[in-house]
Amino acid sequence: MTSRFDTRRVGETALEVTTLGLGCASLAGIFSRVPADQGRATVQHALDKGITYVDTAPQYGLGRSEHFVGDVLREAAVRPVVSTKVGRLLKPVSPDRQDKGNWVDPLPFDQQYDYSYDGVMRSFEDSLQRLGLDRVDIVYVHDIGTATHGVEGNKPLWAQLAGGGYRALRGLRDSGVIKAIGLGVNEWQVLMDAFALGDWDVFLLAGRYTLLEQTSLEPFLSTCIARKASVVVGGPFNSGILVGGDKFNYERAPEEIVTKVRAIEAVCREFGVPLPAAALQFPLTHPAVCNVLPGPRSPEELDGILDWWDSEIPDALWTALAEKGLLAEGTPIPGGTA
Repeated sequence: MTSRFDTRRVGETALEVTTLGLGCASLAGIFSRVPADQGRATVQHALDKGITYVDTAPQYGLGRSEHFVGDVLREAAVRPVVSTKVGRLLKPVSPDRQDKGNWVDPLPFDQQYDYSYDGVMRSFEDSLQRLGLDRVDIVYVHDIGTATHGVEGNKPLWAQLAGGGYRALRGLRDSGVIKAIGLGVNEWQVLMDAFALGDWDVFLLAGRYTLLEQTSLEPFLSTCIARKASVVVGGPFNSGILVGGDKFNYERAPEEIVTKVRAIEAVCREFGVPLPAAALQFPLTHPAVCNVLPGPRSPEELDGILDWWDSEIPDALWTALAEKGLLAEGTPIPGGTA
């Protein structure tokens, strides 16, 4: 069966992306190993199925993701819209002294945060080298904010972005080297701060506008509408809790989250809709959202996602969730708001 893909515009740019994308973090082997051939096969499978947006980053496998994404895209008959990220420089290190973090089989590099003008330009050029491509379309500032760096630790890094990093991105975009700029983070509050620096085209926000959590609804998503910026929703399954796992925000889910998930799942069951299907399709009910970005680890996992994507979801499901107070007030749903 061929999946149905609508397309949406990215901000006010000329870019159009399918509403389902491919995130390439998990493919780089977070928590468990993913063979490189399997990673490449998953990227190729996404292209074969008609997905036209692929996201990667230097952090993913400490260069591993960009390498195998580039291997596939260089041979692609039609190149998709590609995004990568800046803010981390990779420095060679002996594997026995390497800080691997959660990456099981990363390349032999450590990461150094740098959001300055020179750091952004160096990171961008390094990504092109790892990808083996002459261009990418979207560049995100990766993981700036207090969630990653702490309140005090983020201050000098934010000063780097405000003092030069943003100017570097604007220069790349305004000169036509790239098509769009944004931030890729897990906290919406830092994106409100980013609006004070200037104009952005698109934000990759993970986990904060999902079937389980709509904390970014106000003021962030409404500001995106006003400022004509799009949102890519990463982490639509909230680290796995919405696909039968026990993780939320990368940690064991607290009891109140488990209870809410059970309540949402009960409503989905009433309508004969798999919970993961509702989770995958929910973010697109908001007009600011242009793409949902799951991260399958194999072609088989991608096929499972495509099955959920193709599930028919009646408007009455969203209405029922709203009536039971399981969606935040003001959440856009077909026919009105929660």
